[in-house]
Parts: sequence; C-alpha cells; structure tokens
Amino acid sequence: MIQNILRQQYRTAANLNARIDLHRRFSANPYPWHRWVFDHLALPADARILELGCGPADLWRENADRIPAGWDITLTDFSEGMVAAAQQHLAEIGRPFTFRQADAQDLSFEADTFDAVIANHMLYHVPDRPRAFAEIRRVLKPGGVIYAATNGERHMMELWKLEEPYIPNCYARVLEASKGFLLENGAAQLTAAGFTNVVWHNRSDALEITEVEPLIAYVQSNTLMNHAWPETELDALRAEVTTHIAANGAFHIGKVAGMFVARAA
Repeated sequence: MIQNILRQQYRTAANLNARIDLHRRFSANPYPWHRWVFDHLALPADARILELGCGPADLWRENADRIPAGWDITLTDFSEGMVAAAQQHLAEIGRPFTFRQADAQDLSFEADTFDAVIANHMLYHVPDRPRAFAEIRRVLKPGGVIYAATNGERHMMELWKLEEPYIPNCYARVLEASKGFLLENGAAQLTAAGFTNVVWHNRSDALEITEVEPLIAYVQSNTLMNHAWPETELDALRAEVTTHIAANGAFHIGKVAGMFVARAA
C-alpha cells in the first residue's frame, strides 16, 4: 500500500518541488541545504558516487560549480519520473552523469563499486531497510561512506499541529510514516547493519513563513496523508495563517534535520 502511495506522491517532481520551494524561500538559515550536504562529501578526486532517491537532482544542480572533474556520479530514484526530471535538470551542466531507475532494496550494481552512497531524506520510505543497508554495504568499497540525511521526531511539528483539525492524528501519522529512519533511531540501525564510525551532523534551521500561499501549496503537495483538502478547509487554513502572520510577523515552523555519516567495514 505504502509503495503505491509513494509512486503517486513522487510520480513527477511537482509535489516535491512545492515542498522544496517553501524551504528555499523561508528558511531562517540562509546557507542552502544542498550546499551544506555537499560540504560534508569528503571524497577523493576520482570518487565513484551513487545517489539513491536523487529526486530532481538539486544536490548536483546547486553544486555544479563544485563537482570535481574526476567524480563518476550515478543518480537513481525509485520513480522513473524523478529520473527523467534529474536528466532534464542536469543536461545544462555539460558534464556526464549516469541515470537509472532503481530500488534501494535491490541494486543492480556490482559489489565494491562505489566510494560513497548518498541517501538524502529517503531511507524512511524504504519498506525493508535492513535489506537496503545490506545492498548499500555490498556496492560500497571497503571503507566507503554512506551519507544519510533525515529528520528528527519534532521536525516541522507546528505544521502538523496546524493540520490536526482537518486530519485527525496528523502529527502521529507523520511520525508513523517517517519513524523508520530518524535522528533518534538512525545511528542504531546503521550500526546494526555493520557500518562503523557513525556520526550525526546537525543543521540548525527553521522556517519563518511570511506568505500564505506557499504554505498552502506545501500542504496540498503532501499526498501521503491521503486527504483531499476541500476548498473550504484550505480557506480556513489561509485565514488562520494570515491572522498568525499579521500578529507575529511570520508563521514559525521548527526544523530538526541533519545527516548521518558512516563507513562500511
């Protein structure tokens, strides 16, 4: 069931782009997320890199000026639509990438192939994470690195509480959907899967939203809640957020996010 929902959610980049746009425009931390992630890629000049769940390839598009010429980069996603979007977005960069539709639980790459695997906010969507971790370890070279970005339990809690009157137990449902791999349990999973030197890099940030419609677009983009959002409910949300912004200058949403870095034994 969850796989079918995810297929619909990420069939194209439209829903993801609505969420990315909110973070890009209203994040209190002015340093872009994807630049921050790239800062942690301590890899050799000739590294072979696999990204799982690449989405529309924003990591590479936003760091095009920083990619070493010798890196061999393979981008994959569970969604063929996302792979197509990644190809389109990176065509203008003028350097080679490899693109493939792929399931993290069953990777069609030879063992000991990559120096690094990047999994940016996607492991909590994987139904069988132990199997995915085994596959990641298999395709990593000995001593290779996994970069696994994720959230904490309180990430964007104010948004889910805003939606609670319309989606009962919304916050609990978000945690249920994402609890598979979070700040609070990710290190234990990586260690159990045989990774070593597991380190969490925290990123300090929040959303200070000063416009109503980008927040409404974000709410509508989240089809994982399986809620149709009739216009009457959206209008009620608009009114509540408008009143809050008028009284406080912004609608504040806390962010708890960062990235695990670990090594394959």
